Amino acid sequence: MDVSGKTKIIGLFGFPVEHTLSPAMHNAAFKAMGLDMRYLPFKVSPQDLPHAVRAIRALNLTGVNVTVPHKEKVISLLDEVDKEAQFIGAVNTIVNKDGKLTGYNTDGRGFMQSLSEAGIQVCGKKILIIGAGGASRAISYYLSEKAGKLVLFDIDKKKAGRLIRDLRKIRKNVFPFNLQPSSFNLAFNELDIIINATPLGLKKGDPLPVNINNLHKKHIVCDLIYRRTPFLDKASKKGCKTLNGLGMLLWQGVFAFELWTGKKPPVTVMQKALKSGLAKA
Repeated sequence: MDVSGKTKIIGLFGFPVEHTLSPAMHNAAFKAMGLDMRYLPFKVSPQDLPHAVRAIRALNLTGVNVTVPHKEKVISLLDEVDKEAQFIGAVNTIVNKDGKLTGYNTDGRGFMQSLSEAGIQVCGKKILIIGAGGASRAISYYLSEKAGKLVLFDIDKKKAGRLIRDLRKIRKNVFPFNLQPSSFNLAFNELDIIINATPLGLKKGDPLPVNINNLHKKHIVCDLIYRRTPFLDKASKKGCKTLNGLGMLLWQGVFAFELWTGKKPPVTVMQKALKSGLAKA
């Protein structure tokens, strides 16, 4: 596809960005729909983030995705942030409309859609999220609305405490997860869904987020990492239904695409591009 002075550019701000599959997904959708748009990754260091955000206006970019480590810090640099992203405290999508930059977060909706696509029901379920970072904040905002009970754990107790306090302002079913040995197994036996929202599993040799011996075949185990992880492999061998983060990556991209273009993208085309990119990585 040719590039001209009329071509609209959408970017990705991250550090690093070399591993990203988003350009393949979005560019495949633009091509399939005949849209004169391109998606480009930009490696933006933390100290350069303010300059990069100003460049959205200066270069008249249609919008950008925002990924690690910028999702929280970018908020103060925007003109407006929608209610959901404000509560979550993180932005993954920016729309530029006539120089006004508005931030959104499509991660939570993307995760919920991936659960639905996999036939995983969350209404009334007891759910554990491991990790209390930006991804956890995004998915817990939605999960707490439907879960019977949502429990959170992070090795950083203060971070977990902040998220629990924030969620309790709008929900009454959110609690800390008790990791005391006397109640550890009992708590796990009560759970229906276990979600890893930490980076554990990205690097070879990472410890598992939970002791695999506490898993039972009744558990549904999810990992927000979009590659198959040792955690999911071991959970699968225990008879658990498992789900990785590839569906979340797909659907957050679908919802971001709609924000930038006002059009519904070809989801199957985006999914095929993601799987192809993952196979080549």
